[in-house]
Amino acid sequence: MDSSVGTLAAATPATRDRYIDLLRVASLGTVVLGHWLMAAVAVGSDGQVEVGNLLAVVPGLQPLTWALQIMPVFFFVGGFAHALSYRSLRHKSPSGQVYPAFLRARLQRLLRPTLVFVLVWGAAALLVQLMGAGGGLVDATLRLVTQPLWFIGIYLAMVAFTPPLMRAHERWGWGAFGALVAAAGAVDLLRFAGGVPYVEFLNFAFVWLAVHQLGFLRADGRLRAPAALAACGLAGAAALVAFGPYPLSMVGMPGERISNMAPPTFALLCHGLWLVGAVELLRGPATRWLRRPKVWRGVIAASGVAMTAFLWHLTAMLGVYAALLALGIRLPQPATAAWWAQVPLRMAAAAAVTALLVAVFRRFERPVPAREPGTPGPAAGPLSATGVTLCLLGVLGLSMVGFAGLLEGRTALLIALPVTAPTAVLMALGGWLLVELAGKPSLSGGRIKGRSGELR
Repeated sequence: MDSSVGTLAAATPATRDRYIDLLRVASLGTVVLGHWLMAAVAVGSDGQVEVGNLLAVVPGLQPLTWALQIMPVFFFVGGFAHALSYRSLRHKSPSGQVYPAFLRARLQRLLRPTLVFVLVWGAAALLVQLMGAGGGLVDATLRLVTQPLWFIGIYLAMVAFTPPLMRAHERWGWGAFGALVAAAGAVDLLRFAGGVPYVEFLNFAFVWLAVHQLGFLRADGRLRAPAALAACGLAGAAALVAFGPYPLSMVGMPGERISNMAPPTFALLCHGLWLVGAVELLRGPATRWLRRPKVWRGVIAASGVAMTAFLWHLTAMLGVYAALLALGIRLPQPATAAWWAQVPLRMAAAAAVTALLVAVFRRFERPVPAREPGTPGPAAGPLSATGVTLCLLGVLGLSMVGFAGLLEGRTALLIALPVTAPTAVLMALGGWLLVELAGKPSLSGGRIKGRSGELR
């Protein structure tokens, strides 16, 4: 194991909440495994490669999404980490104005590996299409590899809204969380009972920010009744699915009229509450387990590459399918006995390819030297806000449009505006540049503190 991992493990303070680090790694790992399992790639009767969803082929498996749709846990962990980071910077800042430094610190480790992924895939997609290659699995891959970026776009929004939501939390506590829950419920009432158009898109904010707000409460030690939270969330989700217009699956399904995911619904919020309560119930035994040196070193090692693995895991999986087709190995029809028999081999191969990609790209996820916050200049705040907004829109736009059809100018609708892949990439790059400019020492007066050992 890397010596730096051992150094970080040995330097871990006794006060560190190791369970939060485990939840971050486990939630991303669950998403990766879920994607590998759900992918149903087969050759149709016309000889064309088709990429489907196992949950659509076997609807009886959809209840599994109530355990495997784990993204709420990651956003909950994000709220906890953002609360600690923001308060730490605020405490050290002589002026108390830390927004530019906070954004820069939180976005560096997230956007560096993300934009490397985007640029590598953008160049590859352009080359493939200039050569005239395409069709079948190639086109599907160019569409699919960027789809998980939606999660990074939502996470960017959470980072951007942390300061005002922290102020609301410090003033109203559970009341701030309750207001977000009430807003999410009101949106669904207007959507389903009132037929108000477009209002449902507000729940991209209200649902996920409510889960994020639970992380603030956890950071303050105020999440004291996890069993009640889990029971209420599970009962609420079950009732809404049983008696309301909500589908059973907690992930998006192809062709469905209503999705719990896009945009998020109140049922998905209840699902998030039950998951947060459930993982909090496991905190005690998990924390004792994490005191074992080998276990903790494993969590540190995984945490250092988790985002890189998440970004490249679909590339690895689709690469395995491409290799099988190139070798002339028959792809069984999804959900048949032969298909299930291949699952362990395909997943092991995808894990091996992901490990190779992580070895190549992991350096872009490494922490950069931290800086002591200083006094920001007058332009730093607006510059940071503009930058993170551009990053958010660029990443979300790219998750929707993908890299297929670059030469044809393929577009997707982002908040009523058509966006192309090149436009989305330029927005993300330009936004990150603004965040970097706003948070660097020349504007914020910060001093290099030294290499951070922060896992979060």
